[in-house]
Amino acid sequence: MGYTLTGPILAGIMQGCKAKPALNYKPQFFNEDQAALVSELAEVIIPKTDTPGAIDAGVPAFIDGMLFEVYPAAAKENFMKGLASFNEDAKKEYGDDFADCTTEQKNALVKKYHEALAGNKNDSSTAWYKSGGKNTKPFIIEMKELTLTGYFTSEPGATQTLQYNQAPGPFKGCVPVTEVGKTWAT
Repeated sequence: MGYTLTGPILAGIMQGCKAKPALNYKPQFFNEDQAALVSELAEVIIPKTDTPGAIDAGVPAFIDGMLFEVYPAAAKENFMKGLASFNEDAKKEYGDDFADCTTEQKNALVKKYHEALAGNKNDSSTAWYKSGGKNTKPFIIEMKELTLTGYFTSEPGATQTLQYNQAPGPFKGCVPVTEVGKTWAT
């Protein structure tokens, strides 16, 4: 019996024992593996530093909600193709899903996508980074747009990262004229 559990079977069992990143939301559109991939990619785009990262700001849930409620069917399909292709590239490069790669490997793969965009904007041979057909946005650009939009429209992104100035400002009723310093009408 011991010999039958060696090699590929043992590798498969150990692969299944890897701890998956914990999700802090219940996905509506993604399955759990896709949600973990989106979470990890968003965190690479906006990592946690002295300010909250993308995961802390709820960006993965925002992306999930956008795809579930807002995106048309063709755009959803293109995004999912790009997401699957991105994960396949991680498997080819590092032998593991993107969510299971090290931070250095994650950063290197995202950098590879950016370099492909910077050097080959009109080259059709670099179609591996596209999420859909000829007239679609590259997957990494779409992912960054969703991440940045979700982050900077969240409370932590808007109040802790951006310079927050409440508009139109706080309401102060019945303020004595001496505190105001001047009157506007006489």
